[in-house]
Amino acid sequence: MNKRILVILGHPSEDSLCGALAQAYATGAEASGNEVRRISLGTLRFDPVLHDGYARIQTLEPDLVAAQEAIAWAQHLVFVYPIWWGSMPALLKGFFDRIFLPGFAFTFRKGSLMADGLLAGRSAHLLVALDTPPWYFRWVYRMPGHHQMKRTILGFCGIKPVTVSNFGPVKDSRPRTRERWLSRAFAYGSNA
Repeated sequence: MNKRILVILGHPSEDSLCGALAQAYATGAEASGNEVRRISLGTLRFDPVLHDGYARIQTLEPDLVAAQEAIAWAQHLVFVYPIWWGSMPALLKGFFDRIFLPGFAFTFRKGSLMADGLLAGRSAHLLVALDTPPWYFRWVYRMPGHHQMKRTILGFCGIKPVTVSNFGPVKDSRPRTRERWLSRAFAYGSNA
């Protein structure tokens, strides 16, 4: 069964390994007959700062309205981004702060501190580039960025399952290694 897939590049530059991974995934998914849309956060025009928290919801810029519509359309979300300082780039975090709002991504239960995810019925795949060796990120740092994405953002909003694929260490990687990573990303898209 073909899926509606949204690939979101969370790296500010399309001319990056993450940009190439996102392209490879999308190409593989399209080659398998899936309907694919793409968002490159570095090309969107929006203020990534949630200035007043939820005390006052900022008016969404047109690019963010279109992003919400694309997320609502998608059955499967693919986020491609690097780990910087143990987590996602600030641009991707600002994107979540601005569009994963009450009434769209979740709703608080009346009289409770609990919330219900409004994006249930969707799955996600995280393609994550790291300079840190993946084993070190897992066992020494305890994967703070992965937990943030899987549990406190996507899981909180009802998106599951969430699969994570690591690519690294990127620093000093050889062209042959990067080609293998691009082949992996293409295969993930083909099998989506």
